[in-house]
Amino acid sequence: MNDMRLTRRDVDMNDIKISAKGVQVHYGDTHAIKDVNVDIRDKTVTAFIGPSGCGKSTFLRCLNRMNDTIDICRVTGEIALDGEDIYDKRVDPVQLRAKVGMVFQKPNPFPKSIYDNIAYGPRIHGLAKNKADLDDIVEKSLRRGAIWNEVKDRLHSPGTGLSGGQQQRLCIARAIATEPEVLLMDEPCSALDPIATLQVEELIDELRENFSVVIVTHSMQQAARVSQKTAFFHLGNLVEYGDTEQIFTNPKDERTESYITGRIG
Repeated sequence: MNDMRLTRRDVDMNDIKISAKGVQVHYGDTHAIKDVNVDIRDKTVTAFIGPSGCGKSTFLRCLNRMNDTIDICRVTGEIALDGEDIYDKRVDPVQLRAKVGMVFQKPNPFPKSIYDNIAYGPRIHGLAKNKADLDDIVEKSLRRGAIWNEVKDRLHSPGTGLSGGQQQRLCIARAIATEPEVLLMDEPCSALDPIATLQVEELIDELRENFSVVIVTHSMQQAARVSQKTAFFHLGNLVEYGDTEQIFTNPKDERTESYITGRIG
């Protein structure tokens, strides 16, 4: 009986990994994100869904300060990772991105060998003391990226020579090689065929054992398959956020229901 009470309390607390409060994003005069408040849990897959141009990718890019690279972009409000403000002037964005990895829509392996694609991050962040350490990190990352068996005999071949699905799993392995705590994925399957998509979805499900995963997807079916939490964005607003099953079966806001039933999109 005590065990049950403990478990329930643990689920209620369920470790908030990222907390966003009053986040606004402007691109010049365009108000792209409007007062978003959300708590993203650890070791959970959170899906951001909504029509094209609704702000889901823009908000995702706030979580590792990728918007810093856009001159006209201004982010206000507070985003905390483990309680620490990631926009504090003392935070180095490069170090932040080692903790909050990112996988993009189109697979983008470096024009280097498969080995060097994975070794790049650990090298620049000083995570390996020697070649043996680096070899271990490369193998572990490729295993966690569910691609080791396909590439172990050609580690020194170019990463660009792999198929699209393999390239995307290589990019996921590269993103987790720096031991991040959060993995952001911006429509990681939109350029992939159905079989490669299934492999990446299975991988995402495995990754949540170790990471907080946030995925932007245009596919509601994918959100329903891979996520435990779902946030619905519309016209720059976070309309609704909750358990994925509840969002898809019993949404509280009529805009969410309209999107899910295909009346807006």
